[in-house]
Amino acid sequence: MTTLFDPIQAGDLHLANRIAMAPLTRNRSPRAVPRDITATYYAQRASAGLLITEGTAITHQGQGYADVPGLYATEQLDGWKRVTAAVHARGGRIVTQLWHVGRVSHRALQPGGAAPVAPSPIVAKSKTYLVDPETGAGRFEPTSEPRELDASELPGIVHAFAAAARNAVETAGFDGVEIHGANGYLLDQFLKTGANQRTDDYGGSIENRARLMLEVTRAVADAVGPGRVGLRLSPVTPANDIVDANPQPLYEYLARQLAPLGLAYVHVIEGATGGPREVEGRPFDYAAFKAAYREAGGRGAWMVNNGYDRDMAQEALASGRADIVAFGRAFISNPDLVERLRRGAPLNAWDKTTFYGGGEHGYIDYPALEQAPA
Repeated sequence: MTTLFDPIQAGDLHLANRIAMAPLTRNRSPRAVPRDITATYYAQRASAGLLITEGTAITHQGQGYADVPGLYATEQLDGWKRVTAAVHARGGRIVTQLWHVGRVSHRALQPGGAAPVAPSPIVAKSKTYLVDPETGAGRFEPTSEPRELDASELPGIVHAFAAAARNAVETAGFDGVEIHGANGYLLDQFLKTGANQRTDDYGGSIENRARLMLEVTRAVADAVGPGRVGLRLSPVTPANDIVDANPQPLYEYLARQLAPLGLAYVHVIEGATGGPREVEGRPFDYAAFKAAYREAGGRGAWMVNNGYDRDMAQEALASGRADIVAFGRAFISNPDLVERLRRGAPLNAWDKTTFYGGGEHGYIDYPALEQAPA
């Protein structure tokens, strides 16, 4: 019987176990530069079969939150080199999540105070995280009204994703990349009817709305090799005010188009990101989604995410419903989560007040088992 602790080959990535650390935004990279404590944070968690970094902006325009890291400047890549070296020194595997937030941003975070960009000029009823430059205090603010991207700008965005992937693998030393196509960010905005009201070749039909995501995925796969590329998807999450009128045929079409690309893995958020696994009024057949991918020849590892505990994860693997299980917040407070799951040991509770922004506290000071008080 397959267990969480069995190794797996996901494309070109040989993983020591089937436990992944999900991307977790922590807002601890001033000027978009990962710091030494970032290297410590990821190295502490290197026993995961795969570490997926926090969302990392592919360009300045792609940034949507204060103090999140980037992949577009030398200082940022130098910071990530220290992270990947620290993880590899502990035998870990790490990929970075390529992120363009689209409309989920604020003018204060954009180059020259410009409006965020989106498939259509529809405000996301959501909030972003800003830091007061004078006091350093963080706060959540409503997103700004976006402007609609002209079709002539879209090849540049595809190129930016591919360039960021090359920077990540060839310069920063990542083992691969994960494209963020979920949670109401730019690629997800193009995909779904609630954010995309275009009438050109990137709007309207399922094929048109999936076009940008597929163009990006192919370009990134060409840039670094498909066996080093994963794609994160969230069929029915309401995160960042995103919705699609009919997600089942949309995602089954997408699955069939992704199948021939030879990706390392597909990372699926089941239900509402960080919330209930069933979203009221948004039914979805995840088994049919996976079946469409497999029947079309897709061989990438199938990674599932959202609210999994040890028993649920083990059942997903044993049943063949999943190949890898991603854990999120449990990794924040348990750097040795893999060993705790192996032993069935209790987990440290997390402190929500330290999730976003700050320093070492609530970031690199959670105890491992041998450090925990008796």
